[in-house]
Amino acid sequence: MTPRARTAQAGPAADRNEVHLTGRVSGAPVERELPSGDTVVSFRVVVTRSPGRGSRRTGDRTRDRAGGRPQQDTLDVACWSARTRASALRLPDGQRVELQGTLRRRFYRTPAGPASRYEVHAVRLRRL
Repeated sequence: MTPRARTAQAGPAADRNEVHLTGRVSGAPVERELPSGDTVVSFRVVVTRSPGRGSRRTGDRTRDRAGGRPQQDTLDVACWSARTRASALRLPDGQRVELQGTLRRRFYRTPAGPASRYEVHAVRLRRL
């Protein structure tokens, strides 16, 4: 059986939404109470991008073709459970962290109209 045939047979059970990141906290975590009464702690994590098209691997860093700075992505992280909220609030700016969670798209209203953004919902968080 070909790999493609195995994937087709696996069906929806093969679909997974799992995120595992290691990076540095950028800025102080912020705790907010939502209109629903729920509390969320959000912060940003900066991660170095894996090498791909348009980049080259130099030692332990990924750099763009021009040899400039390492390519990095800044990702929004939301902590909803009491445990992850408490852990996130103790993270100082620049702290290396490892987190696991899921990627979610959040919809909200702005003065300019409806908007959305992607964020990682952390279910496990630890300092490195």
